[in-house]
Amino acid sequence: MMFPDGLFDGGGVEEAMAALQREREKLDKLSALWRDGRTTVRAKDQSLSMTFDGRGELVEMAFNEGKYRSLAPAQLASVVVETLQRGKAESMAKVAELMGTGSTSGLDYGAVASGKADPRELLDSLISPMLDSVGVPRADRGERNG
Repeated sequence: MMFPDGLFDGGGVEEAMAALQREREKLDKLSALWRDGRTTVRAKDQSLSMTFDGRGELVEMAFNEGKYRSLAPAQLASVVVETLQRGKAESMAKVAELMGTGSTSGLDYGAVASGKADPRELLDSLISPMLDSVGVPRADRGERNG
């Protein structure tokens, strides 16, 4: 197989290996966060608290007995939903802060972790740099529009 000039010159390989190592280190930190991370948020009115694991899943909910009993059912439901949304957002913000954007791919790890990444864009961000480096024209990649 023929490769474009300079594809495997020393600097390019070293740079690629360094970028790969940085991404591996980020993934190691992400694994630790998913395994050990915890985020606890309190409702704005202090009626309850929720604890989320490193993946943003609710693992514990505690009610302030005196406070939540005074809330109307619709108001309590609203507090639960708002606190849940805020807790998940804070958990995902920790992932986004840790992972940032992939150094070469433009991959948004926060969007991946929260499920907001488009699968087609995700695949393209991972594969395109490799295809670009070996000179595969975008028109030849079988990309679909829409």
